[in-house]
Amino acid sequence: MQIDNFKVEDWFNEYEKLAKYDMADTCVESLSLNELLNIVGCNSLHQQDETVKVGCSHHCTDNIEKEKYLEEILSKKLNYGDIQGSERLHNAIKSLYSHACYPLELTVTHGAIGANHLVMETLIERGDNVVSIVPTYQQHYSIPKSIGANVDLLFLKEENNWIPDINELKNKVKNNTKIICMNNPNNPTGAVIPRNILEKIIDIARENNCYILCDEVYRGLEHNGQISKSIVELYEKGISTGSMSKVFSLAGLRLGWIVAPREVMNKIIIHREYNTISVSILDDYFSTLALENKGKIIKRNLGKILEGKKIMSDWIESEPHISWIEPKGGTTCLLKYDLPMISRELCKKLLDDTGVLFLPGETLEMEGYLRAGYCSDISKLKKGLNIFSDWMKNI
Repeated sequence: MQIDNFKVEDWFNEYEKLAKYDMADTCVESLSLNELLNIVGCNSLHQQDETVKVGCSHHCTDNIEKEKYLEEILSKKLNYGDIQGSERLHNAIKSLYSHACYPLELTVTHGAIGANHLVMETLIERGDNVVSIVPTYQQHYSIPKSIGANVDLLFLKEENNWIPDINELKNKVKNNTKIICMNNPNNPTGAVIPRNILEKIIDIARENNCYILCDEVYRGLEHNGQISKSIVELYEKGISTGSMSKVFSLAGLRLGWIVAPREVMNKIIIHREYNTISVSILDDYFSTLALENKGKIIKRNLGKILEGKKIMSDWIESEPHISWIEPKGGTTCLLKYDLPMISRELCKKLLDDTGVLFLPGETLEMEGYLRAGYCSDISKLKKGLNIFSDWMKNI
């Protein structure tokens, strides 16, 4: 099977290690295991062990809490674990979705990248039509193309605030369209699709009897604190993928999931058996702890996101060469620049000259733009932006 080079990953593989100021990271500052256990506190132990709860009144000392966690972790045998993920993990993931969308099926995967791949290799066949809303993660158009599908790209436009044009989508979706692929909130623009537009997209899909695969790895990081409806909460042929990487700052766990209608999941499980078997029991365990304490982690991460976005916004207001459509969700933004250089050339020269790293828009099929993250390392964000401003003055 021939597949296009993964442009974003190729860029990071070659240049990220050279960066002094990484302005391209898409994750909120990652949690250490120590930080995760501090956030979790003793509540998760109470959920499992009633003997701990007796006489505790939630006033455990840090040492006692961590000793109990360590004892539980170190006693785990490193076997395959629960093949589809533990029941406790499933219940924690289900808490991210309203009960209105049940009964849907759930399985865990090797990150959202594994989830998206499984959905596509299961449902898409040569000759199918796939409509992918871009810019987005390259999986959503390169994998269908590699399978032999006819892929139509619907480009988001700055003049529409990066929201899909419904009339354009109507013209692209056909009666042989198998899947509409999108992500919400959007990477890289940070746009959040309003509920009324999401329902119009669903109407188009329903009229053509096609699936919607919605990559929802940033769902929960809407900047107004109002979590968007999942596609599976609104559409009977909706498929949601998610992961621990973005919302929960735990990309190192490599754990994701698929939520889908039963008839779809039955087919996905067959494919999953060929490439996954199970996720690590440690990934399962730590993901469960984080999901059971999602409110604390999301509050921490939204605080960092809003702080970083304010720094980015203030910088853009003072920078004559840069403009943006302010992101409404997620951790990234798309910066438009007016310098006489293509994006790859700009980013490479900037990195060589200063150690500041952005992602060139060319890797996202968006020439003339740069993707920036603004919440991985707040301490370096302001300095990196100021260095970029000084550099642009000499171009």
